[in-house]
Amino acid sequence: MQRTEPLIRGLWGVLATPFSQGSADVDDAALRRQVELHHAAGSTGLVVLGVFGEGARLTTEEQDHVVDVVTAEAGDLPIVVGLSALDTAEVVDAAQRLAAKCHGGTPSFMVQVNTNVPEVLVAHFASIHEATGAGIVVQDYPVASKVEISSDDLVKAVNQCPFAVAVKSEAPPTSLAIAQISGQVEVPVFGGLGGLGLLDELMAGAAGAMTGFSYPEALASVLKAFDEGGYEAAREAYLPWLPLVNFEAQGKIGLGIRKASLVERGIFASSAVRPPAPPISDALLPLLRQHLAPLRDQGVL
Repeated sequence: MQRTEPLIRGLWGVLATPFSQGSADVDDAALRRQVELHHAAGSTGLVVLGVFGEGARLTTEEQDHVVDVVTAEAGDLPIVVGLSALDTAEVVDAAQRLAAKCHGGTPSFMVQVNTNVPEVLVAHFASIHEATGAGIVVQDYPVASKVEISSDDLVKAVNQCPFAVAVKSEAPPTSLAIAQISGQVEVPVFGGLGGLGLLDELMAGAAGAMTGFSYPEALASVLKAFDEGGYEAAREAYLPWLPLVNFEAQGKIGLGIRKASLVERGIFASSAVRPPAPPISDALLPLLRQHLAPLRDQGVL
């Protein structure tokens, strides 16, 4: 079987799903502004219905609608669609349904590792590819999937999948996992987790980041600096943003902070999240604004 074209190096922006002020409806205008933000930031591509896109908390109709809006707005930006289910039949059904909602072609699908048995995992990925013809982004995110797989077994599975187009490695410590995987597979390996470990991940062999930090232009500048000047240049580009990256990457509350940050910059109208994710508390809003103030004073924003 001929190898499917892999994803290209760079920043793949994971889109948060905005909800309208005072309701639980998807805010189409805010969603389009977020896509425009990634165009302006120089993102390589977009990821929709990811874990931080609350894909698993949307109805099937909402998932269809979000994919429809994003793919219509994306233009020439390639799309990865997240599939949150772990059951093979359920994932295949969702992939077929969502592929039909994409404008202008078949997206790649980001599929979570659902077993630590390589042969079973290969069959899982193959079922989705055979049903849709799509490339598969292998997502190793045990916090979400509750599945632990060794780097050796993950490599074994990926190398048996010529339709795999990337690995998203989010098994902590991510820099170690990326170092163990990146030299042994034929596809790019991306970090995530809000860009918190970006410098270490790049040094370990990552091809970029696949994440949804609220200032994607910041991470894009770090990747550009790394490509042009290595670690020292990337470190200098990253330092002004580190407090905000760290603040936004906090467990449990991170999604609420990210959405509130997008509200602060005028992209979202509301920071509402779907339960069980907690919204940002009033106590944290002043802290967020304190993180943003020096960036504005320094002319970074």
